Amino acid sequence: MVRRWPLGLVLGGAVAALLLPALAGPPSAAGSSCAPSRASRPVGDTPVAAAMPPPTPGESPPAPPSATDYRQWLRPTPFGWARLDHWCVWVEPAASEGPSQMWDERWLGAVERALGTWGQELAITRVADPAAAQVRILRRRPPLRREATGRSRASHGRAELAVLAVDRGTGWILEPQVRVLISPGQRPEATEATALHELGHAFGLWGHSDDPADAMAAVPGPRPVLALSARDRATLRWLYQQPTDFGRPLPAAAVPAQPGGASSGGAGR
Repeated sequence: MVRRWPLGLVLGGAVAALLLPALAGPPSAAGSSCAPSRASRPVGDTPVAAAMPPPTPGESPPAPPSATDYRQWLRPTPFGWARLDHWCVWVEPAASEGPSQMWDERWLGAVERALGTWGQELAITRVADPAAAQVRILRRRPPLRREATGRSRASHGRAELAVLAVDRGTGWILEPQVRVLISPGQRPEATEATALHELGHAFGLWGHSDDPADAMAAVPGPRPVLALSARDRATLRWLYQQPTDFGRPLPAAAVPAQPGGASSGGAGR
């Protein structure tokens, strides 16, 4: 069964009810070691790619409005906010030779600049092994997104969230796993702006700002946003003060007995 949540998050409510009371321990040290995953098991339902729409007039926000940030437009999961105190990130490398090398290196440079911007606000470690990462950034054009009107729309970036039980050698923990698709072929500034936006989703900002001056704007302005605004930073600070079960140890009884469908969602412009 696939459940379609209002803003693109698809998660297993029954599993959440089982896990939440049992996660009483502190965040696991395994979450900061960037050790390769020994085993992982999806938590929830079958993946579905559903993009988060911009805020709509009259929509009831999940958090009280704030004049200095856009917390009211963020969405948590049934396990809490999809954030970690430390992130391990893998970026698809550029081709080492051939005709695509120059273009791949331009893409990689733009993505690395966006990652460096978020690295000024968060604890991020680059890893060479994708099995060690909670965030994987791929040089790939996102699939067409079907809108409510039935029309299909192309986008240059997309972030897809899955919830996994992961064993990194010190026991099972609950982790958000995010696949970020950044389209090749854009101008470097456009690629950097796209990466900055999609990485904001990956690091927990599952929602959109209603101000085009923000990196997380639902509708970008005429010029690419290459820096985090004061509102972006304030929203991020608020988010990382909220409680969550991600990064915490899972008791053996709460680990899914066998692989099932991953809980997932997607966000993009």
